[in-house]
Amino acid sequence: MVNVNTEDFLKGIKKEVGRKRSPLDRIIYSFRHRAEEKHKRKVALKQMMEKAGLRTSPSYVPRMLFIFCIIVNIFITIYVVDRFYDILRYNFAFIAVTLAVIWVFIFMVVLFAIWLLFYLSLDVMIFKRRQKLEEVLPDFMQLASSNIRAGMTIDQALWFAVRPRFGVLATEIEEVAKRTFAGETLDAALMHFVSKYDSKVLERSMNLLIEGVRAGGEIGDLLNKISENIQETNLMRKEMAANVTTYIIFITFATLFAAPFLFGMAYQLIIVIQEVFSRVDITPGTAAGFPVMITKGVISTGDFKTFAIVSLMITSLFSSMIISAIKRGNVKAGLKYIPIFMICSILLFLIVIKVFSMFTAGFF
Repeated sequence: MVNVNTEDFLKGIKKEVGRKRSPLDRIIYSFRHRAEEKHKRKVALKQMMEKAGLRTSPSYVPRMLFIFCIIVNIFITIYVVDRFYDILRYNFAFIAVTLAVIWVFIFMVVLFAIWLLFYLSLDVMIFKRRQKLEEVLPDFMQLASSNIRAGMTIDQALWFAVRPRFGVLATEIEEVAKRTFAGETLDAALMHFVSKYDSKVLERSMNLLIEGVRAGGEIGDLLNKISENIQETNLMRKEMAANVTTYIIFITFATLFAAPFLFGMAYQLIIVIQEVFSRVDITPGTAAGFPVMITKGVISTGDFKTFAIVSLMITSLFSSMIISAIKRGNVKAGLKYIPIFMICSILLFLIVIKVFSMFTAGFF
């Protein structure tokens, strides 16, 4: 007897049906498939926006980003026309090619960059929201535990534990209370609350609470233990961050002080060498056994300055990410340090250049 897998059998039938489709059916199927994919992307975007705390409609976002992309491209077109006006005004073919490149290739690149920045900003907002919620969750659990021990029911205990200092958590618990008052079960309201945050701590805490309610256990003690467990986890993270302080200090010193100082010295050294060589007249064969020819330096001070600034920006970017990963275990927490590191390192580089130029000014 031959054992046939049901799923493989159904897939085979679907393939046979797909082969026998008419061209019109295939076109309809293609449009339907695209509509389903578009709906899935819209649902995924809506979920991300809810986790980030944005109440805007997902269908409104693509239009706004597209309009913003058009505005950016208009400014790019104005800049290119103004920059190359002398070339463009006599060459119509060059004008057509330039506009085509700007409004096709550059437009797609700008649109992709805008969408990428939008998703990155959503990701950062989700992380910050989750971080704020996890910081106040233990205190909320302790207040709810005290209310239950005072004789309140679980939904009343959660409602009366809300404080303005809890921020986003207070708003979410108020919404949970409204859902329960409207007739929804506490389990469903809490799971809807959990689905709006990408937090394992919140998910595990609410799952334990729901299981405790279903099992009929002592909810007050359970909430108190959950709160203590979250506090112990946060304390262990802080201890681990304190143990790696030496590495953080070393990376910070290398990024904010050592690298700008060395780049500044190298920049001034290039200026000194160019000044010295410009005053020395040595040609091949002028001294026996010393055939030297001095030519103009390949590296200019402007190119080196640009290279140094770009290198400092890249170093600051990765240093802040590494420090965040070491200290907090997450790269997203270090995004706020990126502009600080970049500005401080570039400012110190410019200060070092100015100071060294004042010291060497008297020699030439």
